[in-house]
Amino acid sequence: MRTLTFPLALLLAGCAGTTTVSAPPADPAALSSALNRVTWGVNLSTYQQVEKIGYEAWLEKQLRPSPAVLPAAAQAQIDAMSITQKPLPQLVKELEDQRRDYDKAMVDDDAKKAAQRAYQQELNRLAKEAATRSLLRNLYSPNQLQEQMTWFWMNHFNVHLGKANLRLLVSDYEEQAIRPRALGKFRDLLAATLRHPAMIRYLDNEQNAANRINENYAREIMELHTLGVDGGYSQNDVQQLARILTGVGVNLGDKTPNVRRDKQDQYVRQGLFEFNPNRHDYADKLFLGKTVKGRGLEEVDEALDRLSRHPATARYISRKLAIYFVADEPPQALLDRMAARFQSSDGDIAAVLREMFNSQEFKQSLGHKFKDPVHYVVSAVRLTYDDKVILNTGPMLNWLNRMAEPLYGRQTPDGYPLTESGWASPGQMTTRFEIAKAIGGGAAGLFKSEGAQPQEKPAFPQLANALYYQSLQKSLAPATLQALEQATSPQEWNTLFLASPELMHR
Repeated sequence: MRTLTFPLALLLAGCAGTTTVSAPPADPAALSSALNRVTWGVNLSTYQQVEKIGYEAWLEKQLRPSPAVLPAAAQAQIDAMSITQKPLPQLVKELEDQRRDYDKAMVDDDAKKAAQRAYQQELNRLAKEAATRSLLRNLYSPNQLQEQMTWFWMNHFNVHLGKANLRLLVSDYEEQAIRPRALGKFRDLLAATLRHPAMIRYLDNEQNAANRINENYAREIMELHTLGVDGGYSQNDVQQLARILTGVGVNLGDKTPNVRRDKQDQYVRQGLFEFNPNRHDYADKLFLGKTVKGRGLEEVDEALDRLSRHPATARYISRKLAIYFVADEPPQALLDRMAARFQSSDGDIAAVLREMFNSQEFKQSLGHKFKDPVHYVVSAVRLTYDDKVILNTGPMLNWLNRMAEPLYGRQTPDGYPLTESGWASPGQMTTRFEIAKAIGGGAAGLFKSEGAQPQEKPAFPQLANALYYQSLQKSLAPATLQALEQATSPQEWNTLFLASPELMHR
């Protein structure tokens, strides 16, 4: 058997970019390039849909989406999940009861260890459900831009599932705080993350109380979530915001704290979110140059208003969006227009994206943006199998682990890097080639379900299809076309195509 190889130099050459598309997406190759950027990866069914209704009409549907209807086979997998069938408070209660039971149990050490393992395994199972649901939506949701933006904001407002019980909380965080607001007003999104127990626990604000200040969350809100590290705030602003945030916490139980009588009307409980007046610093604060009168949770809303409408936030968010969608070093003129639109629209995310998508800078960047591991894996499966629903996301999750970008796996609050330098090492390219071989040869295990009675629906990829000959072929460099012409089997052709420099970019 001949060993399948692809010149590493050719793979690495892809880091420098492919052909530039400067015209509007009217011809097939330009249209394919635009779809490859706005979606999780172009495929035949999406391409045909856009051809039918027109790119502008399709883009408007992406910016202002209707509720997504997934293929029945994908929706059935999501419907069967515990995270779908049970609301978060119920899941939390069940797991917390289980944890308390083994903590209190007067049993031998072996039994206690077994109970602890069962608790950890259930947390792992729920986290895997969340990751599986996310991948299924990335692959099959008609609202592709909403799903891309959900990943973007999950990365921007990053939480790590390894801390406390975040493996249990992360599915609700993505589903209830992030996805519904991914294309809405930034102020609403910022507030939703602040009020979610996943964020509160991850950045330790449940430990933040009057006379016992914890600055972690206050610092990251300004440095990473809004103003940016060069946004003009001071260490004193961090301290003042931390004081404003005192009392914002989590209540996983059924009991309400004994709030002192004169502050009982200030107590707030919404799901697992809790504002406890007993823990709040009611003194006035001086935040970003203006006084915030001490009055409880309303202080938090005032601070979020200032942060979300600050010019530095408009610049910081616009730059990060442009890095994600346009270039590692976006043109300043584009950033200025996006920031101006952010401010004039009061932080309307879809409006800022429309400004970017309609720009010449965006059109000229198509085909040059290097894919991080999630984009590479999802786009390869979308292109290879189109709307044929996979039965098992396990291989995809394993590939992301191998390439150091597992979903919800970034330990630090800065999120995964969005630039090429974070992902274009020779080791990454070698792994991508191995993934391309697994997908291209039809032996990836995507269509074999897990469990005691696994189902298998063999599906051989047909990448040399109408989409390839109509549009994708035109974007390939001569060296790539020559390598494909030398393939000795469909499997080898598929592998070389999926591992080509052009498929490393969007």
